[in-house]
Amino acid sequence: MSKEKTKALLHQLVTKQIVPGVSYAIMQQGQVEAEVFGNEALVPHKKRLTWGKLYDVASLTKVIGTTTLILHLQDIGKLTVDDHVCDYLPKFSDQRVTLRHLLTHTSNLQGYIKNRDQLNKEELIEALYQLKVGPDFEKKVVYADIGPILLGWIIEKFYHCPVQEAITKEVLQPLGLMESIFSPASSDCVPTELTPQRGLICGVVHDPKAYTLGKNCGSAGLFMSLNDLIRYGIWLMSNDPHKPVVSDATIRNLFQDHTPTKDLGRSLGWDLRQKPDGTNCLYHTGFTGTFILFDKKNQEALLVLTNRVHPTADNEVFLQWRDQIVDTFLQEN
Repeated sequence: MSKEKTKALLHQLVTKQIVPGVSYAIMQQGQVEAEVFGNEALVPHKKRLTWGKLYDVASLTKVIGTTTLILHLQDIGKLTVDDHVCDYLPKFSDQRVTLRHLLTHTSNLQGYIKNRDQLNKEELIEALYQLKVGPDFEKKVVYADIGPILLGWIIEKFYHCPVQEAITKEVLQPLGLMESIFSPASSDCVPTELTPQRGLICGVVHDPKAYTLGKNCGSAGLFMSLNDLIRYGIWLMSNDPHKPVVSDATIRNLFQDHTPTKDLGRSLGWDLRQKPDGTNCLYHTGFTGTFILFDKKNQEALLVLTNRVHPTADNEVFLQWRDQIVDTFLQEN
């Protein structure tokens, strides 16, 4: 196992106090190297990070849960990504927007929601339905959580239950991700932010919209252990033609541009990153300090869990370090 420069940078995240602690795994050619180090909490007092702790993976929920379930529904012939959103959600008025636009963040849905974090669940749902398509429709990637939220509501139309329950039953359980959960015990989790409004957030989703929408949110809310993230990575990277939930052919098809113009650098649900030789990798991040990268062709993956928003989300330097770590991993043998 190599990637020594990548591993050194991950350790510096803690030694330079960029994040309290790190749980990571590097996968290469069927081998897995994993480490857990640093602290899980700094306030109200320091507590060492240990194996098995759950992280609020934030927007990784979008790809691990919601995108996977949409792809499953397509695999079994229930929908296609080029179906129109309004066919499933009549309250959504723009007839141009397809599931592909939501998955690739090319819908350009925009609009300011006044007092968003003070709205109750029903008010927030209504406000999200009122967002309008902007002038960059299909022309530009504008990353936002509204797309995966709408996709979650489409999933609910098929399973007749909240999207988070559907993800648990149709994705997490079949993949054997038994430590992954949407409503964990706080004692099992690393904390996220300390806020005046909510106090120390631990075992409850950090994201404001997801906090309000609860079980009906497909953009955030999942808590995962490093062990389960490795299991997910093994599933995605395997070449098993009979893999559960989503076919290997569908997974392989993700490693290319799926935007309407085929040149905007996004796959279905996933971002794309390239190695120096042009190999496409699937990439996604989470606001709380999580990020994952998969190179299926060369059987390499980087899985990183941190709570970079603890004790405060005012931690922009982490983003620079994250980009450096990813770039190093992509370039390093």
